[in-house]
Amino acid sequence: MPLITEYSTNARPGYRLVEVYDSDAFLGDDESLQQSRTQVVAGNGYHLYLQTSQPDIEVQVTIRIWDTPQRPPEDAEGTVPVSLESETGQLVVNQLTFGPAGVMDLPRTGVYNGHAAWSGREATAGYYNTCIQRGAEEQWDAEQIGAAWRQCPTTEQYSLDLWFVRESEPEDDWDE
Repeated sequence: MPLITEYSTNARPGYRLVEVYDSDAFLGDDESLQQSRTQVVAGNGYHLYLQTSQPDIEVQVTIRIWDTPQRPPEDAEGTVPVSLESETGQLVVNQLTFGPAGVMDLPRTGVYNGHAAWSGREATAGYYNTCIQRGAEEQWDAEQIGAAWRQCPTTEQYSLDLWFVRESEPEDDWDE
């Protein structure tokens, strides 16, 4: 069960979202977006939405590629099965309002199955809500708010543990 490769980056959520998608599949999917609101992570096979617990504090996104299927981590707050196809061999971790946070090169193109897991959501949301309340009561300025976000004692983390399952299906030839 060796780990083939791992990539990790921090991303600032926009509208409580971080996206992961194939670099050539950047168009979103409204149905998956709606599903992410109830199941935290949802996708359409090319595009994953990670619904964060708050809109301003950076979250950590880790993508691990394994040579065989893995069990979800036991210490996660939650998990959900995912599938992601990459025809380019590059996955983009995107900050909805700020652009790409990073790009991961996959070992090969194709379809990857796995699971998404998350931790630190509840603690980060609690810290965020406390800061919002204190900031309003104490009339914090933008610098104080930014400092509070950087000093969050927990990290909201999302991990994708994926393994290769098959080559991509050839696209239909539209020029027939």
